Amino acid sequence: MVKMLKQALKGIISDAEINEVYSSFDIIGDIAIIKIPDSLNQKKQLIADAILNKVRPIRSVFMQSSAVQGDFRVRDVEHIAGEKRTQTIYKEHNCRFKVDVAKVYFSPRLSTERARIASMVNQGEVIVNMFAGICTFSVIIAKKRECKIYSMDLNPDAYSLCVENVKLNKVTERVIPMLGDAKNIIMRELEGKADRVLMPLPERAKEYLEYAIMALKNKGVIHYFAHVHSDSRKDASRVCAEELVEVMKTKYELKETRVVREVGPRFYQVVADLMVFK
Repeated sequence: MVKMLKQALKGIISDAEINEVYSSFDIIGDIAIIKIPDSLNQKKQLIADAILNKVRPIRSVFMQSSAVQGDFRVRDVEHIAGEKRTQTIYKEHNCRFKVDVAKVYFSPRLSTERARIASMVNQGEVIVNMFAGICTFSVIIAKKRECKIYSMDLNPDAYSLCVENVKLNKVTERVIPMLGDAKNIIMRELEGKADRVLMPLPERAKEYLEYAIMALKNKGVIHYFAHVHSDSRKDASRVCAEELVEVMKTKYELKETRVVREVGPRFYQVVADLMVFK
């Protein structure tokens, strides 16, 4: 992707400026979402047209015009070039997902992590996905393993897409979409039901950890995603492990921590795999 982007923008902006654009360049289906630095705002149309014409399979280009924000974690996007639509079909690990880039949070940069967690699931597990979004994690797991996955999200648009994606991938008997706040659903319906809990919402990890533990049977696995400040990528896992010592209120064994990606200067997304004993 770096090579395609550089070829598309060669001669339009400098290599240093290309790197700035690439750092936040996402392709979701046939839609490209880019960030344009203020210094390049006057060239945004040239940049978008070049991407549209030279980077396959792009048919629409949008500029991210706000940070991810609010309870639904959506970002404002501005149409710049190509077809003016925000819905697309995204493909990953032999699954297909309908996405609306203006109405839900979605990151293609978690593809490796989705496959990693799916490979860890055992046949017959009951799983709670506390922040399911459009059901990407849940569908990919359900296509690989015979299991039951309760998949909840607070965003009605994400829930609707989750329902569509479950049908699209023919896993309706394994994935149960649920609309609402994970903590309320767990307290009302799922206490003590899960072998495994997914928490792919780093911004709210500490706040929801007690409900993830509540959802587990006597023991089980939690995949705890967090954002941590660290002087280096190498040290980010240690920082996450130290933070867990402070927030965990029950016995647990830390199986693994790994950096998923860098999300800002000295700011990393880390996932910790925990075996929890209640």
